[in-house]
Amino acid sequence: MFKRHKITIIGAGATGATTAHVMALKEMGDIVLVDVAEGIPEGKALDIWEAGPIERFSLKVTGSNDYDATADSDIIVVTAGMPRKPGMSRDDLLKVNAEIVYQVVEKAAKLSPNALLVVLSNPADVMAYVAQKASGFPYHRVIGQAGVLDSARFRAFLADALNVSPKDVTAFVMGGHGDDMVPLVRYSSVGGIPIEKLLPADTIAQIVQRTRTGGGEVLNLMKISAFYAPASSLAEMVEAMLKDERRVIPVISYLNGEYGEHDIFVGVPAIVGGNGIEKVLEVEFTEEERQAFAKSVASVRKPLSMLNY
Repeated sequence: MFKRHKITIIGAGATGATTAHVMALKEMGDIVLVDVAEGIPEGKALDIWEAGPIERFSLKVTGSNDYDATADSDIIVVTAGMPRKPGMSRDDLLKVNAEIVYQVVEKAAKLSPNALLVVLSNPADVMAYVAQKASGFPYHRVIGQAGVLDSARFRAFLADALNVSPKDVTAFVMGGHGDDMVPLVRYSSVGGIPIEKLLPADTIAQIVQRTRTGGGEVLNLMKISAFYAPASSLAEMVEAMLKDERRVIPVISYLNGEYGEHDIFVGVPAIVGGNGIEKVLEVEFTEEERQAFAKSVASVRKPLSMLNY
């Protein structure tokens, strides 16, 4: 007997609820929205589910405060945590979100021991590490979301500068999800043409910097963290796993020797499919790129060293 996939989203705030909505529109599977706030996950799930007859999706969307509702999930998406506020860095959220993520993942993992775990909570690289410790899952089944989002911003800015469709822009960002992230200009192109052939160096430098501070730009305007683009990024990752698409996308992955790094989760290009991280892809660096990546990794290790996991 065939069954729909089951997706649990932990955290019914703006990002979690929007992620549920996007996944419902894509008919990715039955969705369970979980949150500690009484009535919030139930109400938002009901609202999304009631759009089904209009949007033509047949899946179930339910909400709960009880983790028993998440049992036997194929995918667990973690968006829970204290949101970032103006003036706060992602690292300011470190200890409070580490405690939240550890607790919610520990509960959900026990009820869905075969699930793939996708982590969005900030600081995302560190929270992926915490989530793996809390779940005990194999490293390839714990994936952080940041590279898809950061790369989408990079691609959007490049497309805007060139007045072309973002569909034709290929670009990716590596390293930690913070101000030291590494947009790789040399590997970026539009319709197969290197962007360095299409844009002046100063324009590219401005776009790289805007990409690094893209989350802060939205935060300063809305006074809350971004949630539309992050939700779409999560949906793209989950779809790649549920459909075993073997997509090559930048994700937060555990490194065990790749790029000369050990025992850390950080953003790298990887093949993503039905097993989670199928393979980390190692690209060649120039000396400047190598130093930038090393600096970014160091910025992840610093807050990680403050936790006892």
